[in-house]
Amino acid sequence: MDPLSDIIALLRPTAAVSKPIAARGRWGVRYRAYDAPGFTIVLAGEAWIAFGGTAPRRLAQGDFLLLPTTPAFELCSEPGVACVPVDPRNEPVRHGEQEGEPDFVALGGSFAFERVNAPLLLGLLPGLIHIPASEGRATRFGRLIELLSEECVSDYPGKQLIIQRMLEALLVEALRWRSIEQGAVPTGLLSGMRDPALARALRAMHADVRAGWTVAELARVAGMSRSAFAARFAEVLGCAPIEYLARWRMAIAKDALLRGMKSLDRIADEIGYESASAFSTAFRKRLGASPGKFARDSAMEG
Repeated sequence: MDPLSDIIALLRPTAAVSKPIAARGRWGVRYRAYDAPGFTIVLAGEAWIAFGGTAPRRLAQGDFLLLPTTPAFELCSEPGVACVPVDPRNEPVRHGEQEGEPDFVALGGSFAFERVNAPLLLGLLPGLIHIPASEGRATRFGRLIELLSEECVSDYPGKQLIIQRMLEALLVEALRWRSIEQGAVPTGLLSGMRDPALARALRAMHADVRAGWTVAELARVAGMSRSAFAARFAEVLGCAPIEYLARWRMAIAKDALLRGMKSLDRIADEIGYESASAFSTAFRKRLGASPGKFARDSAMEG
């Protein structure tokens, strides 16, 4: 798999909450911040959203909004409307007038990831991804939105499962959306994958994580000089090439320990350490706990 697919597969994202949001008339609500990636898909009508005193942003039918960690925000029928505080709920919500056909309908919620490696994905995301319907309508992303909208108003068997899978597909499409401004993407894998030379090196590392890669070997894969490759990698990825490889190896190890189905010897071999002892030493040095303690603590937290 390619590096982005590797990370998504490792994190196993799921739509933890997805609920209809409806409104009618003149209305405004204020939500407190919460530490989870949030999303909104506008199915009908329009509304305005503002984060922490920023200028309101218009959300129209077919728009998709994704936030890596959701700050406090206001959602309203139009700018300037007084907003009342509300608490997040897992069931459908209705704002404004409670009777009559709603003039705004959206699907909102949050994603959940395997907790031990969640920072991997959050580090890929800009502060906000907003894909307007005008940009996404003629694309795969737009077709997914249309299919999801149809499923939301249907009464077919398996509806919730289909919605869940479509939301996960939308997350991946949003991550690789071509129109995300380059300056908005933080240093990390997503930026690296947009650089053809660095992408070749990243794919090589992910394809053979066991290999004893050196900076010189990776530079040859990238088609660059050693010094130029090391400098560009650090600038775009935010760390040195071998540090990136070490972090990815540890992410794989943490996932394997969390699942509890492999011995230390096997984990060590699969990620390129000569022995379980060498792996345990490196793991303790990087994470401050032995692999066994990490696995026990993670099991207790779960």
